[in-house]
Amino acid sequence: MTKDLLMWDETIFRDPEVFETDFIPEQFNFRENQIKELAFKIKPGLSGSRPLNTICRGLPGTGKTTTIKKLFSEIEAHTQRLIPVHINCQIDNTKFAIFAQIYHKLSGNSIPSSGTSFKTVFDMICRIALERNIVLLICLDDANYLLYEKEINKILYTLLRAHEAVKGVRVGIITVISDMDINLMDEVDMRVSSVFRPDEIYFPPYTIDEMKEILLQRVYQGFYPNVIKSDLLDIVVEQTMKAGDLRVGIDLLKRAGINAEMDARKTIEIDDICRAYDVSKNIHLKNTLKTLKGDEKEILRLISELSTENNEITTADLFITVKDRLKMGYTRFTETVKKLDSLRIININYKGIRGRSRIITLRYEPDKVKENLRKENTK
Repeated sequence: MTKDLLMWDETIFRDPEVFETDFIPEQFNFRENQIKELAFKIKPGLSGSRPLNTICRGLPGTGKTTTIKKLFSEIEAHTQRLIPVHINCQIDNTKFAIFAQIYHKLSGNSIPSSGTSFKTVFDMICRIALERNIVLLICLDDANYLLYEKEINKILYTLLRAHEAVKGVRVGIITVISDMDINLMDEVDMRVSSVFRPDEIYFPPYTIDEMKEILLQRVYQGFYPNVIKSDLLDIVVEQTMKAGDLRVGIDLLKRAGINAEMDARKTIEIDDICRAYDVSKNIHLKNTLKTLKGDEKEILRLISELSTENNEITTADLFITVKDRLKMGYTRFTETVKKLDSLRIININYKGIRGRSRIITLRYEPDKVKENLRKENTK
């Protein structure tokens, strides 16, 4: 029996980094067409021209960010003429924050948090671009967050018109949209759409066979041999398909491995997977909560409290509670509820005569929402 137990200095992980959601695998399957198409849009930048503007569109966990980061890595390895800049708009979702990140990429220096005007930052970026004779390729990843914050038009307009403000500056834009209810060209104003004119690349959900192959490759790279049996991997694939997000499966493998190690076992068992799934299935919730503002978290907390008491919550009843407790106006309230729906934390359904009554339901268990909110608030 003891021969199957881990010694204190042993591990079942060959490479733990493989199970991080931002890991870029060398073997990246089932997105060959998207990679080729995006590379074609980028190609003019390699010869000093402006890359074609592009929208990469698809549900979360369908390989959009990995595709872009893999291409950006190849660009950086082969040329200094085209400079790719990846912006995570979940974190940086204001005009100043995004241009500060662009400046940091070009100069290696950070902008002071106060005392520096946007014009100063913009001028410094343009000066560096002209001095080095480079083309900028800006990826606005999860650009739907810029829509939620009403920043999208200001940011795109400034990037698209940079060549008019400073002659000789060349900028290409990749926007990544994970909210399938959003048609970006319907959301931006005329002065942006007339110049933007992007091509769209669609990233479909992975099939069950594709999902299994991807997770199997992570198992081969990340674990030592025979750590997880094929029938247990099938269960991981099944739960990943149910969640509709590859990141759930990757996190599930990681946590199941940790559970096995905590019990000093050299193999993963079904109980390890079950315990891990209870956490991994909420990875989207956990990550999304990090991006919410204080009042948005408070509204979500109220929804979770009311959901515990009542299965059906109308937006009208919720607003009465929000107005009383948070002293929030109706416009900000409706914007927040719409955002939570867009982020796939709640569902809004229409009910009643002519569909006038809007019903709010949580996509997650109320207790899990409250638990994750408590954890987030203690950080």
